[in-house]
Formats: sequence, C-alpha cells, structure tokens
Amino acid sequence: MYYCLICSDKPDSLPLRLATREAHLKYWADADVVRVGGPFLGADEASPNGSLLVIEAESHAEAVKFAEGDPYNVAGLFASIEVRAWRWLLPAK
Repeated sequence: MYYCLICSDKPDSLPLRLATREAHLKYWADADVVRVGGPFLGADEASPNGSLLVIEAESHAEAVKFAEGDPYNVAGLFASIEVRAWRWLLPAK
C-alpha cells in the first residue's frame, strides 16, 4: 500500500532543515520505501518549508513509524505530519 507523508516545517526552521538534510536523505535511501518525494516550497517558490513523500509500507502503522523516525522529525523540524493512504492511479509522464 502507498502512503503520502505530508510534513510541515515549523516557522523559521530553514537552518535546522539544512543541518539535518544529509541524515534525512540517507534515512530514506536506506529504508528503500520512497517512491517519490521532495520539499514543499514557500511563496518565493525557492525556500523549502515542508516535505511530501509517497512511500510503500505494509500498514498505516508502519508508515507512521517511518515518518516518526525521519531525522527531520527527530530533530524537531516538523510542526505536523499527516500520513494518508493513497492509491496510485495515473502514470508519471
């Protein structure tokens, strides 16, 4: 099953995001569950202020566990994390 992880950064947290980015990327690469992902951008369309990941997991509980273990979350970057089941319907172009 696929799950969308919709994560919002706390305000003024860009330095924390940049400091933990390498650990965040390694965590997800090692988990080998991400099918697509990237940062949300602010009004300037350049500054990251959250994350969207589509992951493959056995259950909602497992997806939540992955999200909670993300180094961004462990470091306190995220103000919120939403985990939603998702059905992949349309192909990428």
